[in-house]
Amino acid sequence: MKKIFILVFFAILLVGCSKEDILPTPQAVSDDLKITNSVGIKLQTAFVTSEVAMNVKSEVAQTATIKIFDIANRVVSKEVVNISAGDNILKVYTNALPSSGYRIGLFDVNGRQLGITDFNKL
Repeated sequence: MKKIFILVFFAILLVGCSKEDILPTPQAVSDDLKITNSVGIKLQTAFVTSEVAMNVKSEVAQTATIKIFDIANRVVSKEVVNISAGDNILKVYTNALPSSGYRIGLFDVNGRQLGITDFNKL
């Protein structure tokens, strides 16, 4: 009886997992967030109220820094994120920013700029 239980237990384990359960699936990227280059960033829209979706694309998995600059080129927000190779869809929250023009940039751990784009906070 014990042997049957062990066989059934392992059969359930083997049948219960598929390749999709173990390997991550690529993120679906909408047309408004697609990036044609191998590295970069793209906002869903250039006119933002409280939040906006952003695609961060990288050739390799890495730790990166997202910085938001005001019109005087001062850093007003900074966040360190772990990104995987390929497309990474993130949310950028802008509730605390006053209405104005801003620039958002992506930087690697060495401070090298990987992408930059502008947006307007309404």
